[in-house]
Amino acid sequence: MNFGDLLLGFEVALQPENLLYVFIGVVVGMVVGILPGLGPAPTIALMLPLTYLLPPAGAVLMLAGIYYGAYYGGTITSVLLRLPGEAASVVTVYDGHQMALKGRAGPALGISAIGSFIGGTVSVVGLLFLSPVIADFALTLGPPEYGMLAVGGLLMVSALGQARMLKNIIVACLGLLIAAVGIDAITGVARFTAGSTELLRGIDFVAVAMGLYGLGDVLYDLEQKARNARIDGKLGRILPTRQDMKDSAGAIGRGSVIGFLLGLLPGGGGVVASLASYATEKKVSKHPEEFGRGAIAGVAGPETANNAGSTSSFLPLLSLGIPSNVVLALIFGALLIQGITPGPQLVTSHPEIFWGVLASMLVGNLMLLVLSMPLVKVFVHLIRVPIGILSTVIVVVTMVGVYSISNSTFDMWIMLAFGVVGYAMRKTGYDPGPLALAVILGPLLETSFRQSLLMSGGSLGIFVQRPVSLIIVITLGVLVVFQVIARLRSATRRKFIEETRHDGAAAQVDEPASTG
Repeated sequence: MNFGDLLLGFEVALQPENLLYVFIGVVVGMVVGILPGLGPAPTIALMLPLTYLLPPAGAVLMLAGIYYGAYYGGTITSVLLRLPGEAASVVTVYDGHQMALKGRAGPALGISAIGSFIGGTVSVVGLLFLSPVIADFALTLGPPEYGMLAVGGLLMVSALGQARMLKNIIVACLGLLIAAVGIDAITGVARFTAGSTELLRGIDFVAVAMGLYGLGDVLYDLEQKARNARIDGKLGRILPTRQDMKDSAGAIGRGSVIGFLLGLLPGGGGVVASLASYATEKKVSKHPEEFGRGAIAGVAGPETANNAGSTSSFLPLLSLGIPSNVVLALIFGALLIQGITPGPQLVTSHPEIFWGVLASMLVGNLMLLVLSMPLVKVFVHLIRVPIGILSTVIVVVTMVGVYSISNSTFDMWIMLAFGVVGYAMRKTGYDPGPLALAVILGPLLETSFRQSLLMSGGSLGIFVQRPVSLIIVITLGVLVVFQVIARLRSATRRKFIEETRHDGAAAQVDEPASTG
């Protein structure tokens, strides 16, 4: 890392207008993490049209602030309502809500803010040193390597998604089919357009994302029964005690490392990192029986890991041009709207964005720490916002936003169609994440794959003849095998438990008859 590059990053991040964008992003992120039915993916999808009006650096800085700000916002509802606002906050429910019931909601939220700040800071420092190295290495990669990286991203997201792996793969294939609509980039032939001139330019990713996450989530949430938010337990003092800090120090340190490393993997990020951190803390603890009953380490570790993981997941996007999850795919789309293609050339072609984003994360994490503690009681009142009011605003914003990008009513119809698709997927247990990621990675995967075949004269052997590509193929194969084994073991365990329960119930029925 060149010290001058870091100074350039802080010069960009500390400009008054960029500080404002970071501040807006962090505050909006915290708010959407609290509000029911929202999260970073739907919110960033809604904000994409706005980024068209902003300077490139300011747009990305604001979206990044929304991303890691939303993770802490989800913590508040997890602790107070036993209602995780984000998938990465599910683990926090176990001990955070138990602390709230014991009147220690304040320390739970306080240690979450401190852990998030430390984890995010450690992750950013790691990115500052690793990003240039990875970017320089990426310059040596060719179409076979990028093709395998794109496949790896889709496989990892399919394996680690919220739905079953087979469902995720089906959804990803649908996304690849949608990405193929339009003019073939190599032959210039129109594909899957059904004679429509509107489809010659392809299906706009922004319209797809806003439909799946903006409108789709609204339709699903409106169907659910309205619940009155009831806050369990008192906040108490927000600042953790010295003993709380001592009990959490190891968990925060381990969570920072776990989150940083897992965030670098395709499909990684806050969700996987928080789960791994909680399992680690329970395993290394001298009192594992306290977990699930209000152990502060069970809050500090996962919250630190999810912020570290969400931060380090920017490395594959900025250095390789490969978004590792659906939120970063949306940020990828925001950069494309600005005419900027993420990847190894980003360091040299747009250094102000590359280093500005990394430096802004340090600033944003500090803002998150400063804002979270004094404003917790204010943010709590947002939980009571009626879903009807929120949904009306979201629908209006999505319709106006998607039209404003290209002044196309056709894109509005596309958004409405994918809103229905997103709703249907939520109803039937399908995760829309792999679909959105496949739409954004589809062109890269297709182009790289076809270029590789042209280079090899049509032979698939090129993917195992080049060292880096071979390593990626072997890694993917190992990961798939481990995933299959893990699922088989899980299925066997469930079957054994069901049989044990059945045998136990049968024994209880037979016992009275035998004693009679």
